Amino acid sequence: MSLDPLQALSPLDGRYAGKAAPLRPAFSESALIRRRVEVEIEWLLALGDEPAIPEVAPFAAPARDALRALYRRFDLDDARRVKAIEATTNHDVKAVEYFIKERLAGDLTLGPALEFVHFACTSEDINNLAYALMLREARREVMLPAIDAAIDCLAAMAGANAGLPMLSRTHGQTASPTTLGKELANVVVRLRRQRAQFAATPLLGKINGAVGNWNAHLAAYPDVDWPALSRRFVESLGLEYSAYTTQIEPHDMVAECCDALRRLNVVLIDLCRDTWGYVSLGYFRQATKAGEVGSSTMPHKVNPIDFENAEGNLGLANALLGHFAEKLPISRFQRDLTDSTVLRALGTAFGHSLVALESLLKGLGKLSADPQRLAADLDGAWEVLAEAVQTVMRRHGLPQPYEQLKALTRGHGIDREAMRGFIAGLPLPAEARERLLAMTPGSYIGLAARLARDV
Repeated sequence: MSLDPLQALSPLDGRYAGKAAPLRPAFSESALIRRRVEVEIEWLLALGDEPAIPEVAPFAAPARDALRALYRRFDLDDARRVKAIEATTNHDVKAVEYFIKERLAGDLTLGPALEFVHFACTSEDINNLAYALMLREARREVMLPAIDAAIDCLAAMAGANAGLPMLSRTHGQTASPTTLGKELANVVVRLRRQRAQFAATPLLGKINGAVGNWNAHLAAYPDVDWPALSRRFVESLGLEYSAYTTQIEPHDMVAECCDALRRLNVVLIDLCRDTWGYVSLGYFRQATKAGEVGSSTMPHKVNPIDFENAEGNLGLANALLGHFAEKLPISRFQRDLTDSTVLRALGTAFGHSLVALESLLKGLGKLSADPQRLAADLDGAWEVLAEAVQTVMRRHGLPQPYEQLKALTRGHGIDREAMRGFIAGLPLPAEARERLLAMTPGSYIGLAARLARDV
């Protein structure tokens, strides 16, 4: 029975279904089952390639293709069949094993290998590898492209506004000017660093039996180098090998991956809040769209809803990602089942992160700087030049430079005439005095423009 999005319990399957859709091939229930089938099939092929296991002959090319077709052509009907089997077994991985055996049973070539499906495996041998493959797909195919799109957009905005002066507001108070582009460049650099760490987090896998010691493997084939075979198998899947485990791969790598995405999301929350503030100050204008309503009662409103939506979804994602990082590496003794239900929510955390990135990009696309508003704020804050003046005074040995400027400016603003009058009365070398007199809040931006262009 298909579910109407209006009846969905989760907004990721309802309101945000379109935005979250790219993650379904990686994190849906069907995707998990497909990955389990893939691991089971590849393990069977690996056993056939091991000379010390003569009961499983190496599979010829047609047989290999037929086996791999079970997961390469895996569709929704196949997933439904697995779920039907699970209704009897009450065990999701055993249902996958029975599904594969069901498909092989009538094949004269593949039938003899029937009892080597899931050979010497615990369910977690299959699950940990399936989830690692799911994480890899979601990260590579969906999340990194979305993150890169946001970074590229911000980098372009930083370049376009590299030299546009803007009043800083440390502690919410007027402070030394910067440029709009430089503030965006700061975010770009932070995101690139977190993106690199998220992308580089290794994804590990294990296949070493019920408690990580190859007990059953060795009982059946004492002459096989099981650690070497296991390493080859895991690495053949494009994963890093985890040699020391209990029944479960410790999930430290899942925690690391979640922590890396969580840190990136924190940077995005910071960006959303600051951008919201700049919209409120009028530094950014937002494009309007015919037919859209900003408020149900105030017709003038153009609210920064995309940044608010992004912030909210990032918070939801991080609440889950933080729980994953804290919970998943913990398992009682050699295994408890608490990780099983938690891992199923990985797609939810990634989904809210993806929705946030989509909202953020939409919001950024509506923004345009308002140079007049930025200039007006700067022109009303001549006190920010106090830093420059007292620093030049220090260079030339004038007495109590900081204290003099503090008395002139602290706690109240001053205008152009008052600042210029103070500078004109200073016993400074003519060149230094003229340089200060020529300075305005809009020109006092240091290397901000160059830094923004270099990002």
